[in-house]
Amino acid sequence: LERAPGCAGVKVFIGSSTGALLVEDDESLRRIFQVIRRRAAFHAEDEYRLNERKPIRVEGDPRSHPVWRDEPAALMATQRLVNLARETGKRIHVLHISTKQEIEYLRDHKDVASCEATPHHLTLVAPECYERLGTLAQMNPPVRSVDHREGIWYGIEQGIIDVLGSDHAPHTLEEKAKTYPASPSGMTGVQTLVPLMLDHVNAGRLSLARFVDLTSAGPARLYNIACKGRIAAGYDADFTVVDLKRSETITNKWVASRAGWTPYDGMRVTGWPVGTFVRGKRVMWQGEVTTPSTGEPVRFLETLKA
Repeated sequence: LERAPGCAGVKVFIGSSTGALLVEDDESLRRIFQVIRRRAAFHAEDEYRLNERKPIRVEGDPRSHPVWRDEPAALMATQRLVNLARETGKRIHVLHISTKQEIEYLRDHKDVASCEATPHHLTLVAPECYERLGTLAQMNPPVRSVDHREGIWYGIEQGIIDVLGSDHAPHTLEEKAKTYPASPSGMTGVQTLVPLMLDHVNAGRLSLARFVDLTSAGPARLYNIACKGRIAAGYDADFTVVDLKRSETITNKWVASRAGWTPYDGMRVTGWPVGTFVRGKRVMWQGEVTTPSTGEPVRFLETLKA
């Protein structure tokens, strides 16, 4: 399947997060590593530690979420993955890094491991986000304290983080309103990624060139995406047109996802996406879809067929 046209690769959950998608033990993981040929992506939380710590969860209090799914659970899983990658000679991609310890560890293992950061781990901070948003701030792995947020920013600044991902999960407000821990983890993120990160650009946290690398050149480099990630002759003309000085307020009403909400409701940002071009065609302008869907599968160098 990982070599089927249009497939980016394999994603594996080694900590439970979504439904029954789970491969927690080293022997099963080793079998996956032995057969994959491409870079595989992993949700890295140690399932054994999560199960041991379940009694720590406090019903009705999402502030206990990062206490339950703690920093060692993330680091232990990432270390296991790197060890298996070295043992089998394979490449891995660690998704949505949430701890400063993982950044420090992965700095010394960039030959086999790439990694991703998300806007919510770079923007939100505990315990404030749980006190203000309740279960709307509930994510796997969790949003953590300010020192971890700063550690992930260090990873951005030092080039340890390779790409940005939204980890978009469109749970409805009705679903999220369930009493913790019955409430699902995850939040909308696709639509707010560019405004949030442009606001960070304007605040001096990263350069526009670094933002472009994290969202365009970086993914193309990691996954060998054909004819994307650069402005060059022969490449697909995929562009996001932005107004760096435009100030807007993110609102729930603006969200196009079926979820209809965002944890950033009411947040004022500077920097806004004005339009989108896909393969040279203008598909969005000033918040309106302008062209019927003409999507095509993304092409990957390992899956090209004559």
